[in-house]
Amino acid sequence: MPRTSVLPPLVASETDAASAMSAALSTPYNSPRPEPPRRLMLVDSASAKPRRGRPRKNLRGDTRARIADAAAAEFADKGYDATSIRAIARRAGVDSALVHHYFDTKAALFADVVKLPVRPDRIVRQALEAPIERLGESIARTVLTAWENPKVKPVGVTVLRSAIGGSAAGGLIRQFLLRELMSAIADKLEHSGVPHAEAALRAELVLTQVAGVLIMRHVLGADPLASMPVDDVITRIAPALQLHIDGLT
Repeated sequence: MPRTSVLPPLVASETDAASAMSAALSTPYNSPRPEPPRRLMLVDSASAKPRRGRPRKNLRGDTRARIADAAAAEFADKGYDATSIRAIARRAGVDSALVHHYFDTKAALFADVVKLPVRPDRIVRQALEAPIERLGESIARTVLTAWENPKVKPVGVTVLRSAIGGSAAGGLIRQFLLRELMSAIADKLEHSGVPHAEAALRAELVLTQVAGVLIMRHVLGADPLASMPVDDVITRIAPALQLHIDGLT
């Protein structure tokens, strides 16, 4: 069945998916979206309650696609922050456990809906495994190296363009970046003893610095930054990130 995407057509690989989501986003923000056709819903006709457990083998493909479609509609209706796994399950006509069976987290669902080739939240969490004193270099190397992947860069550029734009899709992307990336950095700092408000500020400064480099290097293609070897960029940006992480002393 057709898949929808909350990003512009450049990200969606299927024309039908892009058209469907474009139509969805042109509808007023709080307007109700039509429910999926009843014949496709995993609903027990006797109890009218979602079936629990794993679907039969011949239904798994449709079930996964329907969950993703329901997630796209929920994200478009409510934004990333206000969307819950339970609401997605209700819209898809399945149990919440089935959503977790196919997608471990809301971030995973969002990455699938917008067709990201990698999970940005996982990249950042991988970087955050480093100790605080080497966190700046770890974030710079992990994020900037990932962007050198030819499968990641085209989608990443579109994501950044959407995030800084004024569209509904851009709002979703911004919410995702703030919730899944900035909050992960802030949590790491807070667990190391940095006060909550200060940790949030430092995390925002780190994300601002990284986003600025990515925009100048990959979106605007501004030389000499755009043509520098990635290791040279990392060498220059890592100390600045570490300065934000350490804060004013």
